[in-house]
Amino acid sequence: MSRIGKSPVNIPSGVDVKFDGKVITVKGSKGELTQVIDTDSVNLSIEDGTVTFSRASDAPAHRAKHGLYRALLQNMVVGVSEGFKKELEIVGVGYRATATGQTLELALGYSHPYIFEIPKEVKVSADTQKGKAPVVTLESHDNQLLGQVAAKIRSLRKPEPYKGKGIKFVGEEIRRKAGKSAGKK
Repeated sequence: MSRIGKSPVNIPSGVDVKFDGKVITVKGSKGELTQVIDTDSVNLSIEDGTVTFSRASDAPAHRAKHGLYRALLQNMVVGVSEGFKKELEIVGVGYRATATGQTLELALGYSHPYIFEIPKEVKVSADTQKGKAPVVTLESHDNQLLGQVAAKIRSLRKPEPYKGKGIKFVGEEIRRKAGKSAGKK
């Protein structure tokens, strides 16, 4: 059995989980999330503040969905109760970030600034301190949407291995390469 799929999801106080038909709805202080579940592959039961998943058979498709739906529900429960946060660091001379409302403006060394519209479910803030790289903070209750927005922002200027310039996650290690002069003798 799947190690992830067989562990139960604990529902904290203040979080409401409802399942009707194929749709599971999780409601909490941070917001509300819904997810469609393939009930032919996975069965779920809600009892005494925990949700447990069981699969219909040991077919590879059922085994894959067993852990997937359990992980999705866990992310939904954590999201509506605590929320998720991702921080992006913008490294490079002249690279800037400013956030106004749901708009993020990035100067990334191109001839024009990038103006990025952030979905309303995601809160964005940009922190710029003298002598440090700007940090863009994204917060949301939806982990999937948050990861998608962060990946899209990072794709505008991925960190390059020679100088380390670009947009990276805070704490991400960039594998650095030696330049041309290191190879000659």
